[in-house]
Amino acid sequence: MTDTEAAARRFVTDVWNAGREESAYDLVAPECPGLGGGTGPEATLAWHRDRRAAFPDLRYKIVDLVAAGNRVAVHWRAAGTQAGRFGPVPPTNQVVSYSGATFLRFDDAGRIVDVWSCNELFQLLQQLGVEMLPPAGGITGSAG
Repeated sequence: MTDTEAAARRFVTDVWNAGREESAYDLVAPECPGLGGGTGPEATLAWHRDRRAAFPDLRYKIVDLVAAGNRVAVHWRAAGTQAGRFGPVPPTNQVVSYSGATFLRFDDAGRIVDVWSCNELFQLLQQLGVEMLPPAGGITGSAG
């Protein structure tokens, strides 16, 4: 196992699943952009605190992980119960399960300097009972 692979696994295990905030300070560089704004470990933790407030039992399982040089790709699956507000959605006590992928880039010191993620947010919202409606008046514009 490479150092970056081990660090990526620790990031998922410690920060995402266990809420070990001290690990974020070990693993995330100060210049790393956080999801939702800000930089560094505190921005990373703010996003995860918010997600855990909505889904206190949310757990991520690594489906696949590929490491090459200073980059790691993590395919993950998450599941949890919505016990708190998630954006505009009030608590539903609904269990959700969804997948995503997170791409990490590490510096020479083994700290994460860049994170990019995509996930099945639409599927998650459907599981919470959110109804997606087109804009009033329909979609305008021309095709082709």
